[in-house]
Amino acid sequence: MDLSGLTTVITELDDHVLTITLNRPDRMNSFTNEMRSEFRALWAYAAETDDVHVVVLRASGERAFSTGMDVKEGTYVAENVFSRRDPGSDLSPKQNGCWKPLVCAVHGMVAGGALYWINEADIIVASEDAQFFDPHVSYGMVAALEPIGLAHRIPIGEVLRMVLLGLDERMSAQRAYEIGLVSEIVTRDRLWARAQDLAARIASKPPAAIQGSVRAIWESKDSTRSQALATGMSYTSLGNPIGKAQVVRSEIPTRKYEVR
Repeated sequence: MDLSGLTTVITELDDHVLTITLNRPDRMNSFTNEMRSEFRALWAYAAETDDVHVVVLRASGERAFSTGMDVKEGTYVAENVFSRRDPGSDLSPKQNGCWKPLVCAVHGMVAGGALYWINEADIIVASEDAQFFDPHVSYGMVAALEPIGLAHRIPIGEVLRMVLLGLDERMSAQRAYEIGLVSEIVTRDRLWARAQDLAARIASKPPAAIQGSVRAIWESKDSTRSQALATGMSYTSLGNPIGKAQVVRSEIPTRKYEVR
């Protein structure tokens, strides 16, 4: 894949970290059919490229991480109702079979369809000005797909409040931190650097162990407890011999860590 040929995002692969920057600041980084297509290709590239250990997603511009679908351009949905699929599935790494960890660095408005990325992120770092909301019902639209994904990671009462109040209320970065949606809040000037730092630490670990862990944990959300434990045991049997061979145990630093 030629990463330089993309038009809606900027990409860089460095030290096993693939950094994707949404680059439609004039349209609040809203997604289009073209962006959907590029993300489908990006998740396939990340999944199939061994040099990619971690993905960082961030956004250019001052006002928004993303405000969801570009309402001027719209997005393709099949005319045949039985052939329709969620357009946001193209934006979602796990739905595209990519089990490389995703670190999201969010700022400004995080609205509507932007939740497709948030819902499947593994770590979310927010700047102090980040605000989360879903405007669908205010415009007479059913809010279903993005909130259903969100309900798998935060309390359903918080999801319903966001959905039902629409444009009348925004969730602050502080509230998002309190309910576990974001794991850290930093100043705006530190946002990108902090996301890269976390990604670099993850990327330095054996990729087989990282990817197996990500897949086992996410797939457990769709399974019963017993099924998830059985699958998890299979993944340890498959991944541990590979991952242990990717590291020298005696050389792993054990006293250099942060306390959060």
